[in-house]
Amino acid sequence: MDYLVQTVVAGLMLGGVYALVAVGLNLIFGVVKIINFAHGELVMMAMYMTWWLWNSWNLNPYLSLVIVTPTMFLFGVLLQKVMIGPMQNSSPIMKIFATLGLSVLLQNLALFVFGGQFRSVSIPWAEQNTTILGVSATYGRITAFVVALALVLGLFLLMNRTLVGTVLRSLAEDRETAGLIGIPVQRYYLLAMGLGAALTGVAGTLIIPFQAAYPLVGAHFTLLAFVVVVLGGLGNMAGSLIGGLLLGIVETIVGTYIDPALQQVAVFVVFILVLIVRPQGIFGGSARNAEVGLK
Repeated sequence: MDYLVQTVVAGLMLGGVYALVAVGLNLIFGVVKIINFAHGELVMMAMYMTWWLWNSWNLNPYLSLVIVTPTMFLFGVLLQKVMIGPMQNSSPIMKIFATLGLSVLLQNLALFVFGGQFRSVSIPWAEQNTTILGVSATYGRITAFVVALALVLGLFLLMNRTLVGTVLRSLAEDRETAGLIGIPVQRYYLLAMGLGAALTGVAGTLIIPFQAAYPLVGAHFTLLAFVVVVLGGLGNMAGSLIGGLLLGIVETIVGTYIDPALQQVAVFVVFILVLIVRPQGIFGGSARNAEVGLK
């Protein structure tokens, strides 16, 4: 029983990072109305950036957040300005192909620049274990969970308690009406894309102390983010948090008690079952948003 509790707690900590990645995907979808198939590659970029700063400049990964996060924010803004914005009114299929193409491009750039080797960061402090209420965990995983949870809750407060959040939610509801009343739609699209990319930057930095970077790691995070979004419901921030935690638990339990090679299989099984049983997401509220986003 103690071992099961240990496994569940480890899954929750991993799921916190998954939730952070998925919330960024949900924000981009809800406001900008694009399903970003290159979202995981943004995590991959942040992981490689963190590794490079550590390997070349001996910069502590947690300190590198002050560089990685704004850099990823600016990359998201640039991505919206250069690629997504010009095709904002094109068909959803064209947007999907564009982000898939970006995904392949970033994967091959990573392969060209960094090679196919696994790149990891070793921080003695992050690898040390501590015990809380009889449950052991490394400081790195605890830090990742706490920071990810704080950022998800912070984004929730931003969206629901501030003027900026009100504007972003109004764009998610009705872009045309928001534009008619004087809201600078494109400027807030840039903000939403930047925030979504910045969240992936934080997630990439938080996870690299216990997850190696390699060119295809982004595909893994893209899959996880979509499964989390399906679990929680498109456009549902709270659902993304809960969905991320659940997926982390499922993946960890399968890897611990069955076979680590079947973790990806478990993710697909969960994804398919939810689509069959409750396509609007376990926590609901996504069907209308999905229709709006795919018009």
